[in-house]
Order: sequence, then structure tokens, then C-alpha cells
Amino acid sequence: MLRKISWLAGIALFLFFLVSCGDQEKPEKISLEKREFLHNNSLAVEQQSLRVAVGGIITPKAGFAYYLQFLNYLGEKLDIHVQFIVRESYAEINRLIMDEKVDLAFVCGGPYVSGHDQFGMELLVAPRSHGGTVYYSYIIIPQESAAQQWEDLRGKRFVFTDPLSNTGKLVPTYMLARMEETPGSFFADYNFSGSHDKSIKAIAYGLADGAAVDSLIWEYLQVTDPALTARTKVMLKSPPYGIPPVVVRPNLSPELKNELRQIFLTAHLDPQGKEILAKMMIEQFVPIDNAAYDSIREMMSWVEAQDADKEER
Repeated sequence: MLRKISWLAGIALFLFFLVSCGDQEKPEKISLEKREFLHNNSLAVEQQSLRVAVGGIITPKAGFAYYLQFLNYLGEKLDIHVQFIVRESYAEINRLIMDEKVDLAFVCGGPYVSGHDQFGMELLVAPRSHGGTVYYSYIIIPQESAAQQWEDLRGKRFVFTDPLSNTGKLVPTYMLARMEETPGSFFADYNFSGSHDKSIKAIAYGLADGAAVDSLIWEYLQVTDPALTARTKVMLKSPPYGIPPVVVRPNLSPELKNELRQIFLTAHLDPQGKEILAKMMIEQFVPIDNAAYDSIREMMSWVEAQDADKEER
């Protein structure tokens, strides 16, 4: 018990250090100051601002600058003030969307499925990255680790990202459930880092033996911070899942929804938009269907059924 408390305290202190000290790459400062509205803009009259949420989980800290650039771009195209909202967990963002305190959000596949099934969260578009609209859960380990397969992590220290994350929590939990195991029965200790880049750093600096992370973020850091990812290695790669989408609240006006969709879908055709997307490592935004997330929905249902079965025993 003392060993577990000591390890969890170490993880917490390390993550606090990461937030306090920041990354070596300094994102440029982007202004989201309020703009003057055009009097003939019906959207500005109907909706005084567009409230957009981005989770601290969805992108590395350094990548936030590019999301801010894209939100500036969005505001310029709509002639409307964009209010940028940051939350550290998917549960908080889903709650804001459900309570209609957020209009648009960048979320993960897991939170989308939960939000869609619980209160009607709607898909707007999805990014196309690395030639497709899918991503993977990477099970990563320290570069010097001798582990070769999932079973080798039994009795080890593991890091998840967010309780609602598909790649950072659901996928490895499903893998364990198929083995009739749980994180508590399989790992000696486990913890939640709060973001994929923090999980990657926890592995790189030897604070855990394994972690489940978003392939898009590991690949992003592979390009922007190769010295960091070089201290880790991908031990397992999951099947593909529907890529983290852009979503809107259920009661957003159809007019505004259509305008937003059009701006997203054509951003890659505009020189300014294309430049911003390139920094985000997104080729373009494309339409996507709810069925793209059925495999995530099936995993959720399977894990929930297993948990219910255990409670009945």
C-alpha cells in the first residue's frame, strides 16, 4: 500500500512539474480579442459569440497555439466573437455541451459516443490526418524495456490518460476485460495523467512501465519532439477507430451549424486555412457518419456488460 501511495504521489508531482515548467517549445501567443460585429450579419445578431471547447487531452500543450489560430480563422470567417474554453477532462466538456454552455468542441471518439447516446451530441466534421479518418491506441513502454507483449505488463505500473478517453482508457480496459481482468487485478499500480503528452513523458522519464496513448499525439510528437519519443517505443497498436471529431451541441441553430461545417470543409482550399491545418498536422476536414464510431460503442457495451455481470456474481 505504501509503495502504491508513493508511486501515485511521484506521478502527481511529476505532472505538476510538467504543467508548471511548460514545454521547451514555446507556442506563439494568439489573440482572441472581441471583434466588432457587422450589422448585416444575422448570425452575430442571433448569437453574440461562439463558445468553443478544447480539452487539454486532445492536443499537446505546444499544439494549443495552432488551435487558437484556427479559432481566430473561424471567427474571422463568421464575423463573430469566439470564446475559447479549456477544460482538463472530457467529462467536463461533455457536461458543458449537455448544459448548452458550449456550442462546438474538439473531442475524442469515446466522449462523442457517450455524449451522442446520452444527450444527442452531434457530429459536425472530422479531421483527415495521415491519409485517413482513423486513429489507434498505442501501448507504449520505455525504450529500454524488455516487455514484448501485453502480458509482460502484468504486475507493472501503468498510466491511462482520461477516464472517458477511447485510446487512453477504453481500449486497454477492453483488452483486459477480454482476458477477464481489470486494471486493478492486472497492474500493480495505475494512474491517470490527464493528457496523452503527459503519459508519453511519464514513460520517457521512467515513471511508469507502460501507457495507452493516442496515436495521433504520439506521431505529432515524433515530428515535433523526436528526442522525447525516442525514449519510448510502441509495443502494441490497436485496430483503427473513428478519429476524434468536431462536435456541436444538439440545439445549435441549423444556419450556424451549416456555416460552421462549410468553413471547416473548405479551410484547406484557403491559403490561410491550409497553413494553419498543416501546423495542426491535419490535411483537411471531411464529413463523417455516426457509424464510424460503432466499434467504440461496441467496446463500451461489452465492458459495461462484463462489469454488470461481475456485480451480479
